[in-house]
Amino acid sequence: MPGSTRHDTGGTGPGRGRAVESAGGPAAADPDTTRRRGEVAIAGRAGDEALVRAALADAHGRVRVAALAALVRMSRATTADVATLLRDADPTVRRDACELAPAVAGAPVVPLLDDADARVVEAAAFAAGELGIADAVPALARIARTHGERLCRESAVAALGAIGDVRGLPAVLEATHDAPAIRRRAVVALAAFSGDEVDASLRDRLADRDWQVRQAAEDVLGISGEEPR
Repeated sequence: MPGSTRHDTGGTGPGRGRAVESAGGPAAADPDTTRRRGEVAIAGRAGDEALVRAALADAHGRVRVAALAALVRMSRATTADVATLLRDADPTVRRDACELAPAVAGAPVVPLLDDADARVVEAAAFAAGELGIADAVPALARIARTHGERLCRESAVAALGAIGDVRGLPAVLEATHDAPAIRRRAVVALAAFSGDEVDASLRDRLADRDWQVRQAAEDVLGISGEEPR
């Protein structure tokens, strides 16, 4: 399904749009930081949990994120580990922690849906959808309806589809009238719901001016339409 963010089918997303270990702070990494990141990566592969955990408190965000990523790969990351980076002063670290959060059940990402940084909100919405957090539905519906950043609205709509809670349906239906990428995302999200209003909305999208939206509606309804133009 075409689209610019995750949750392609209303379930789990196909992956993240960036490698989280390459981020972790606006400043360029100096040679010493690069060395420490390398040490964390090696320690993670060697199973040296103590060294990796110590790096969660490193002075540089890139190293802190590398440490959490290593713990995730080791299957040793805890909700407390994720929560620590979700509270980080660096918004890029918070964003990357959200990207890693779906690997840790119970990761507390819902407060990040109100973050001041749109990149964090977009990633938190992704994580909430991947984790299936029903308590996130009211905040996700608000983001889908009112957030000023298109990617945040799109991610929220996708998350509402992934969670499939009927409380999110009105916001998904409204999103079928948003920008083209969000309309496509909303059509896919509607696959998680049922009812006359869902069917009517999908059939309305069969006449959408964007051929990808029309195609998505055809796919969800299981019908064949004209070839894309």
